[in-house]
Amino acid sequence: MRLQTFLNRTRRDGGKYPAGRDWTQADLADKLEVSQQTINAIEKGKFDPSLPLAFKLARLFSMSIESIFDDEVRVDAESG
Repeated sequence: MRLQTFLNRTRRDGGKYPAGRDWTQADLADKLEVSQQTINAIEKGKFDPSLPLAFKLARLFSMSIESIFDDEVRVDAESG
């Protein structure tokens, strides 16, 4: 799942994030120390976060980075 899909799927009715995290985009941005526009751009697929931001996001949601980020392009290790 791509990050934008993860963020959009984790939002509930009313534009907030899930399960004990009753956060708005602005709340999430504050917790990640980025602007609300950055969160919005990630959700829309217009911005890919830096690696430090990606790790912060994974820690914040108590998930592995691999469960949030999924590269759409698969590379077969044997084909070189």
